[in-house]
Order: sequence, then structure tokens, then C-alpha cells
Amino acid sequence: MSLDEAARQLKMAVHDAQVSFDLIGLGDLDRAQENAVTARAAIDATITALERATMDMSADEARLEGEKAVMAVSED
Repeated sequence: MSLDEAARQLKMAVHDAQVSFDLIGLGDLDRAQENAVTARAAIDATITALERATMDMSADEARLEGEKAVMAVSED
């Protein structure tokens, strides 16, 4: 999994967490829980990608690839 995927998964987790928060406010606890579980799965995928990147990339490579990944996800 690349840093692109890590950034994408993290952005999805933020979205799902916000949806879960909003659903709690609406009292829709079943859907809030579903979105919280989805957010957790996206966080887990992010952690896996970052652990792999830590093993595979130098600090300089991570800086370059990380910048590209964040820019690509920001454009979406």
C-alpha cells in the first residue's frame, strides 16, 4: 500500500467520523455505529500503509512521496 492510499484512507476516516458524529446528534445510533466502524477500518488501513512505508522508504523518500500523496488527495 502506498502513501497515496494511506492519505486517501485517512481522508475517508475523517469523513466517516464526521458523519458518525452528525448521526449521533440526530439520534441515529445504528448508522452512527456503522460509520464509526468504517472510520476505524480506514484508520487501520492507514496504519498498515504507514508501517509498511516506514520499512520501505527513507526519510527523504517519505517526504517526497508524502507531499505528492497529500496534494493528490487534496485535489479530489
